[in-house]
Amino acid sequence: MRLEIRRLTKAFGGVHAIEDVSLDFASGSLSAVIGPNGAGKTTFFNLISGAFPADSGQVLLDGEDVTSLGKIARLRRGIGRAFQVASCFPTMTVEENLVAAVTAHVGQWGNPGRRLPPAGVRERAHEVMELAGLTKVAGVEAAILSHGDQKLLDIALALALEPRVLLLDEPTAGMGPDERWRMIERVRGLWERQKLTLVFIEHDMDIVFQVASSIRVLCYGRVLAEGTPDEIRSNQAVIDAYLGTEGHDTPAEGAPSEATP
Repeated sequence: MRLEIRRLTKAFGGVHAIEDVSLDFASGSLSAVIGPNGAGKTTFFNLISGAFPADSGQVLLDGEDVTSLGKIARLRRGIGRAFQVASCFPTMTVEENLVAAVTAHVGQWGNPGRRLPPAGVRERAHEVMELAGLTKVAGVEAAILSHGDQKLLDIALALALEPRVLLLDEPTAGMGPDERWRMIERVRGLWERQKLTLVFIEHDMDIVFQVASSIRVLCYGRVLAEGTPDEIRSNQAVIDAYLGTEGHDTPAEGAPSEATP
């Protein structure tokens, strides 16, 4: 599914978090969004997913304008999202979380006449668990999962809703180096198998440059640059604003702190 952003703008209290942003994510692409803290990356995802209404501009899915739709309607159109902080039912097991998500997706959540999941729901939940590598912890409550498995469960919950565009907000946040690479390889495998249009926000530049086919750079709510990893790595404006002379994950001195609403 092709995702097109046309002149998207959002202000909070007169301050533009996103200003006149236009980007095109090709169907089946794997793209990263990077930038200094406070650049507007999470707000950008909120506007795409419908969590925030845009002040102006358009969000298009395969040419269909979904800008006026809320987040549930956009979800049903195919936009899925996983968050920086995992969002799940902490006292339910991995399997129960996924069964609940699939049940809601097929429109049977809260059906008073049904005591068991609808036909096929448990099978779909187990399929998603296997895709996400969570089968080994199917019976574990979400609250006591490792940090990495909680993040995987959040991604699995998004996959359970059968998205065609998947937005991942810092999928490796809070992880050690080895765990980060295991997570991102899992994400790349999901992208390959599911044929998704996948866009992820990430601060680890080693991961970004190795995994993403294309990179978009936001700075102060505007598009600073876009291109291949090699093009971004050598872009002087990006080096000055974010990467620094070493080309690593160090925001430029004086970059604003993350204050995205």
